[in-house]
Parts: sequence; structure tokens; C-alpha cells
Amino acid sequence: MFFEAMHPQWQSLLADQKDALESIEKALAVETAGEPYLPSPPNVMRAFKSDPNQTRVLIVGQDPYPTPGHAIGLAFACPIEITPQPRSLQNIRTEIASDLDASLAQTANIDLASWVDQGVMLLNRTLTVAPGATNSHLKIGWQTFTATAIARLAALRGPSLVAILWGKPAQTSANLLEPSLGNANVLVSAHPSPLSASRGFFGSKPFSRTNELLVQKCQQPIDWLG
Repeated sequence: MFFEAMHPQWQSLLADQKDALESIEKALAVETAGEPYLPSPPNVMRAFKSDPNQTRVLIVGQDPYPTPGHAIGLAFACPIEITPQPRSLQNIRTEIASDLDASLAQTANIDLASWVDQGVMLLNRTLTVAPGATNSHLKIGWQTFTATAIARLAALRGPSLVAILWGKPAQTSANLLEPSLGNANVLVSAHPSPLSASRGFFGSKPFSRTNELLVQKCQQPIDWLG
């Protein structure tokens, strides 16, 4: 189910991971004992539904929002109609406004899922979670799978890719990225959660810095407000 849900180019890039994904499915069935998990099964592999050859920016997070109705399979994104929105997402909107000299009113209606159409991949290191239990699926195999995916994407895209790593779980990906991208293309900061945003996320300017790097590579900047 999970392997078949990926874009054909991801299936080609991760052909040797089909058995690993089947093992994760089995482990997930045991872990949840048939109970629901987040996001819903059709959305688990949503980050892999776009062509990796078109990916220009990789944003890496931790695991899905544990609140039912919030997780949609794209790191940090949630349905635009959800109120109040997760605190991490609120803090991302605050940093966008500060970084891009925009108003909070301008950022209030940004649908992070729309960034995907511009070549942004929103990837959590763990792709499922039990409702109300952050990190509950940390040890069922997702970390190994996403590490492989990140390394393959970096090798495929090379210096044309910019990676943004938010929080310590995401930062463990740096060693997978830097050999192919170089240090300058890997932007690292604290996680946007309310527990850590004031310790290095706010003021990190990831959006303008990413666009500067893309322009240097003769690529179109991302319209983060779009």
C-alpha cells in the first residue's frame, strides 16, 4: 500500500525499499492493534506523491501532529480551516511574516500544502503517530526509510536542492545531505514548537535565505506567501 502510493519516480528511486515499507505496514498493524493512526492511511505517503526530479526545497520535521484532524501527510501542514491551528504552524507563520516583512494577516491564510506545487517537499522523519502520542511510532522503521529517501533525494538533486532542518530529529539528516549538497545548502535551526521556537527558530530567516540560495542557482524563488 505505502510503496504503491508514491510517485512513480520515487518508486524507481526507492525500488529497494519496497520490502522495508511492507515491514513498516506490518509493524504498524501490530503497534496499533487495529486502532486508527495519524494521518489517515491514504495520506501517510503524501510527501512522496510529487516527482522528486522537481523538488527544489526539502523541509524536514519530526513526526505528524498527534491531534486528530490536523495531520495531512505533509510536515507542519494542516487543513487550512482548522482553528486554532497547531502552535508550531502558528510560529511558522510568525517567522514568515518577520522574515519576509509581511503582516500576520497575510500569513494567516497560507496553505503550506500549496508549497508542494512549487517544488517544496514537506517530510517528517517519522510518517505516522498514534493519536495524542508524539513519537509513538519512532521505532517501527520510519527513521531508516526516511533516511534512505533523504540521501537518495540529495544525490539526485545535488547542489540544486536546499534543505531546511527544524529541530533535533530533523538535524540528524544533515550528514545525509551535506555530502551531496554542501554545507551552505543545509539550513538548520530550532524546531518551531512553542517549547523551542524562541531558542533559535525565530529570527533564523529560513524563507529568505532559501530564496537567496535558489536565485544564486538561477532558480525561481519560492512564493512563501502564495
